[in-house]
Amino acid sequence: MSRRTDGTLPTDLRIIARDIGSLLLMEAGLMVITAVIALGFRELHAALGFITAGGITAGLGWLANHRFADAPVPAMKHGMVIAAGGWFMVATFGALPFFLTAWFTPPEVMASFVPVGTDTSAWEPIRVGGTTTVSSLAYFRNPLHALFESMSGWTGSGLTMAIHEPSLPRAVQWWRSFIQWVGGVGVIVLTVSILARPGSGSYALYRSEAREEKIHPSIVSTVRTVWKLVVGYTLFGFLLLFWAITASDYGSQLPLWEAAWQALNHAMTGLTTGGFSVTDNSIATYDSALVELALLPIMILGAIAFPIHYLVLHDREWRELVTDLQTRWLFVLLGLGVIVLSLQNALTVSASADAFATQSFLPVSVPILSAGQLDAVRDSVFQWVSALSCTGFQSAPIGRWVAGGKVMVVGAMTLGGAAGSTVGGIKIIRGYTVVRGIIWQFSQVFLPKNAVITTRIDGRVLDQSEMNQEFSEAAIVTLLWVLFLAVSSLVLVNLAGPDFGYADALFEVASAQGNVGLSSGITGPSMHPLAETMFLFNMWIGRLEIIPVLVFVRSAIYGLNP
Repeated sequence: MSRRTDGTLPTDLRIIARDIGSLLLMEAGLMVITAVIALGFRELHAALGFITAGGITAGLGWLANHRFADAPVPAMKHGMVIAAGGWFMVATFGALPFFLTAWFTPPEVMASFVPVGTDTSAWEPIRVGGTTTVSSLAYFRNPLHALFESMSGWTGSGLTMAIHEPSLPRAVQWWRSFIQWVGGVGVIVLTVSILARPGSGSYALYRSEAREEKIHPSIVSTVRTVWKLVVGYTLFGFLLLFWAITASDYGSQLPLWEAAWQALNHAMTGLTTGGFSVTDNSIATYDSALVELALLPIMILGAIAFPIHYLVLHDREWRELVTDLQTRWLFVLLGLGVIVLSLQNALTVSASADAFATQSFLPVSVPILSAGQLDAVRDSVFQWVSALSCTGFQSAPIGRWVAGGKVMVVGAMTLGGAAGSTVGGIKIIRGYTVVRGIIWQFSQVFLPKNAVITTRIDGRVLDQSEMNQEFSEAAIVTLLWVLFLAVSSLVLVNLAGPDFGYADALFEVASAQGNVGLSSGITGPSMHPLAETMFLFNMWIGRLEIIPVLVFVRSAIYGLNP
């Protein structure tokens, strides 16, 4: 870092340490809230785990924040390092509640978390001391599993080591949903404050002449507005899901409080496109077209840029849903993808053993489609929306699909939804900029050298230098994203074992790096530790759009000076 010092540490380090300390203090507050949830459910060991984790996190956060309170205001170069380092530190300390709760909870208490009457014959027993348990809480005694779960939660990825979520304490279920919910808001704040630069997508959203006076210039005001939107949408999602779950065959057998608990958790992780679930088989547990239908608008809301939500709800500018470039293309891609993936899966039903139902979910028959093809269309609709919105809810055994269907979903997870939302992936605005940039480069070949060329992207008129800047950064980030995807998938295919092919490995890496959470079956407690460690960095890189991570690495080696 910088050689210039102010006390015992370089000034740059003091700035970074102070602001990361503030993030840890806020995370400690979330742990205290969860400890109260644990006490409400009489989960004393979990409460002890969260209180202990909160104390450790608050102590270190306060020490850094108080010790360097007089450090200068951070510049942009500090902001990117704080974003990358802060996200990693928050995920690291966020692993403590998983780890400590698992170690504080005796095996006989773990057994009480498994719902009464659950068929656990297919569950793998986990060694705990001199006995075994089938509660997935025991997996978090492994610090790598605990860190993986925390990183997946904070980055909104949704891949999990807790393969049987109902066997977790309620406090841990809540913590998984809570960190995805709060982390989703953090992604939006990160986008508008740190990543707003040419080619990033957020620059197009927040710096265009048409909108610069309509979006709050103050980060504090922006955060306040985003929280209002998130809370309002979560309440809407909760009510919609509660109705759908209680109306389903599975949900009708649940106590009302349990249906409400599942609705709340799924509303939180669905809106922020995180995808953690509290059921044993994600959304497939319900086997309900009604529940899947209720989740569609929730996932799509999370994939639309939040400035558009603000313009529509606050300024009543409904035309933005059509005129905004990203929103328009999001709906186009959703429609086209559903059609193509439905055709792909419907035509390969016979080649996909046990992938689709043999009985129709509709009370009436459809002349053109068999029961399996009808189920293929239903699964394709839900999984395409889940993939493109980077939510990761799973209603179908995607691992049993033919390679063509998996690769299509990989494309959706790689692109993602709109910048300025909670999605992962490359983002629509960046993909659009790359395509327009390629066309731009070819068009210049046929024009005279002295020609004055401009182009328009989402209401902004760009001259040649501005367009080159936009295209260059979008192309660089996209190339790096794809490069990390290719290298990681080659590593994974050699670690995943003979049961999985390259399409499965590519699918799993795209899900991790795109912060999606869909799985072909590779991710789990039995995966190779090297692959699990690699996924930590895939999720981290994917969440921060690569550039801040590269700035962080460069700063760690060479410092923040030019």
